[in-house]
Amino acid sequence: MANWVNGKVTQVKQWTDGLFSLVVNAPIDPFTAGQFAKLALEIDGERVQRAYSYVNAPDDANLEFYLVTVPEGKLSPRLNQLRPGSDVMVTQEAAGFFVLDEVPDCDTLWMLATGTAIGPYLSILQQGAGLERFNNLVLVHAARFARDLSYLPLMQQLQQRYNGKLRIQTVVSREEASGSLTGRVPALIEDGRLEAAIGLTIDAETSHVMLCGNPQMVRDTQQTLKDHRQMRKHLRRKPGHITSEQYW
Repeated sequence: MANWVNGKVTQVKQWTDGLFSLVVNAPIDPFTAGQFAKLALEIDGERVQRAYSYVNAPDDANLEFYLVTVPEGKLSPRLNQLRPGSDVMVTQEAAGFFVLDEVPDCDTLWMLATGTAIGPYLSILQQGAGLERFNNLVLVHAARFARDLSYLPLMQQLQQRYNGKLRIQTVVSREEASGSLTGRVPALIEDGRLEAAIGLTIDAETSHVMLCGNPQMVRDTQQTLKDHRQMRKHLRRKPGHITSEQYW
C-alpha cells in the first residue's frame, strides 16, 4: 500500500489550454530518473489518484510533473486549478522500470516520446548519470501541433550541454511546422525520414529504442521495428532492442 506525503505546489506552468506542469515540494524518498509518482486530491470524500512521471532530475528538490487536462477527467481539471501554496498528495516512493539500468549497452540510444511522455527522458537527461556508455543519444518528441512541444527550449539546452552527443528532433502530426518532421513516428521510421533527419540508423546491431507514450504509438512502433528493423522487445531473461512504457 502506498505511503502518501503532503506536497505544496510552488509553480504552475500553463503551456496551452490543455497542457500544464506542476512544480511541487514534498518530502519524498529518493527516486531513479525515469520513474513515476502518483498525485492525488480528495474529491467528494474520495482520494482520486493518477500516475505521473517526474520531469525533474532526482537531485532536484523541485518536483515537476507534465500533465494534459482531460476535460471529462476526475483529477486533471482539479490539478490544473491548483495554484502556488495549494496542497497535493504525492506517493512517498516512486515506481516504474523505465530506467537506464534496464537498458542494455549499445552505440545509439533512441528515446521516442509522444505528448506528456517526454517527461521520463527529460529526467534522465537532466540527471545525466549512466549515459556515458552510449556514444549517441537521440531524443524525439512527437505531438499533434507545434504549440504542444512545451519542453523544446529545455531539449535545446540539453542538446548544447551534451555538446554533440545528443541529437533532438520534434515531430508534429496535424500541421507543417518549421524544424519538425510531419507525420506519425512509426511511418517516419518505416520510410527512413526520421533516420535521415537525425543522421543515424536504427538497427538491431547498434541501437536500442526506448518508447514512451500513447499505447497506439507504442504498439505500432514496436511492430514497425520488428517488421522493418528486425528488432524485438527487451526482456531481462531474453535481451532485445526495445524498451517501452505505455502512458495510460
